[in-house]
Amino acid sequence: MPLKDSYLLPAAADMHVHLRNAPGPISQLVTPTIRQAGVDCVFVMPNLAPRPIVTVDEALEYQRHLQALDPSVTYLMSLYLHESLTPDEIRKARKAGIAGVKAYPRGATTNSQWGVVSFEPFHDVLTAMEQESVVLNLHGEVPSSAADGVTVMNAEAKFLPVLGELVAKYPRLHIVLEHCTTAAAVDAVRSFGEIVVGTITAHHLSLLVDDWSANVNNYCKPSAKSPEDRRALLDAVVRSNGKFFLGTDSAPHDISAKKGKGNTAAGVFTQPYALGYVLMALEEAIQRGDIGEDDVTEDSLVGFFGTYGRRFYGAEAADRKILLTRGGQVIAQSLKGDGAEIVPFRAGETTWGVEWQ
Repeated sequence: MPLKDSYLLPAAADMHVHLRNAPGPISQLVTPTIRQAGVDCVFVMPNLAPRPIVTVDEALEYQRHLQALDPSVTYLMSLYLHESLTPDEIRKARKAGIAGVKAYPRGATTNSQWGVVSFEPFHDVLTAMEQESVVLNLHGEVPSSAADGVTVMNAEAKFLPVLGELVAKYPRLHIVLEHCTTAAAVDAVRSFGEIVVGTITAHHLSLLVDDWSANVNNYCKPSAKSPEDRRALLDAVVRSNGKFFLGTDSAPHDISAKKGKGNTAAGVFTQPYALGYVLMALEEAIQRGDIGEDDVTEDSLVGFFGTYGRRFYGAEAADRKILLTRGGQVIAQSLKGDGAEIVPFRAGETTWGVEWQ
């Protein structure tokens, strides 16, 4: 058997989630599914609409709404890197326990119309973040541009020089390269010091670009890439050594935004089954020969699922354990709530069950 039939592990941490506006029908539907996956600590994205989270007061109000939905989860909050952000707000964020500031390339993904064109105007803010040890979270792509030869397939690779410039200019700035999708990104993260890390989603461990383009529920930004890129991500999971940890980028959209008229919303919903998806991907990788049976150890799972991410953000260690059991549950065809229906990744398939101990 490639993997054990069950694993007793510390509760997991998911360091990249989208819970949408709270109060709101989607947040009410998905927030209670965090613990269903075996997760009790999440880093929450700030790209809400019609206005992103750009102040500490807004972040704390958002946090209170989420806590009302499930007070047993630790919500690490973030701000949106926006032209209105000031060094004083960064210092206020540090005192308030805000965990990071997320930079989106303008126009590259969901609700990124307020995003970054250049990091130059943010020098004072980035300097304050460096001084206050506030994390910079990067959506590591440049916007697609036919004139510049940028497509979804090379947008991440073309961003990596920008990452290098940021590391050189702000050497004490803690940086997360979010949702790595390429071998080049994995190599880049590994080439820098310990305060530069990367997150890896559950779905990019399974998807290739053909899968990504064939199913609206697999469509996301950044896109899935090649077999070689997927192999590099899988290797980064089992040989993380603290440089990579789970950030699912679980992104719920109502079914009308996925299958309605107009452009398809970018985002894969993985929240309720996050750990199961990773274990499924690792098992499939062993069967393909992308990784070896001995590569998946309990220590590698403990680190990737929670220890490394908690340590990087200074979050408390897990105080409860979860039991993951092979074939313990079937992924729902959809989740339905008051005014929302969301289709999860790999709907209808059998995945690992989760029991809180």
